Amino acid sequence: MTIQSIIGAIAIGAVIGVLGRLLLPGRQPIGWILTIVVGIVAALVGTLIAQVLGVATTPGIDWIELVMQLVLAVVGVGLVAGLRRGSRT
Repeated sequence: MTIQSIIGAIAIGAVIGVLGRLLLPGRQPIGWILTIVVGIVAALVGTLIAQVLGVATTPGIDWIELVMQLVLAVVGVGLVAGLRRGSRT
């Protein structure tokens, strides 16, 4: 993984986190900063998974990689929201 791909994953991760939160139904008791952090982590992990599976080496836009990142972001936002909801009760 090059520094350029890490920076790209961070930039895309911010967008992925916001999209993941918007796709998750209901209200999430987490802030936007935490949402973006979850998106960045999901983007990095999604990129690593895509590289292991060999889909990250396709020319052009890697739609499969983006879908992996988005699914991971939705799961991540749901997990963090569930943990935050559980700690407040």
